[in-house]
Amino acid sequence: MLNSAKKRIFATILKNRNRNMAKEQSATRERQRTNLLEPRRFKVTIYNDDFTTMEFVVRILTQVFYKSETEAEALMLQVHHSDKAVVGIYSYDVATSKVRKATNMAREEGFPLRLSVEPEE
Repeated sequence: MLNSAKKRIFATILKNRNRNMAKEQSATRERQRTNLLEPRRFKVTIYNDDFTTMEFVVRILTQVFYKSETEAEALMLQVHHSDKAVVGIYSYDVATSKVRKATNMAREEGFPLRLSVEPEE
């Protein structure tokens, strides 16, 4: 008789536990976040100067920004004629990393090349 009483108590405990778990699971589903936003994007702009060679600008565009030779030359000419050009749009970390790498390469070669990172509109 003691055994059957223990079984009934155990069965009651399990039943109550299952009910509580079902309530907890439904509460979790209600709290899901649905207002996720896309990460902000930033444009990298390269500026013209009178000292940086066109060949070096093309090298920066191909090695750092992974532009094709044709695209790099077109961007270099755009910078030369209109004093600046947007060379890419990236996440903030990628944009600042590319600007830092390009600036370091320019300083090592003795060029005053200037790039900037600005939020995309």
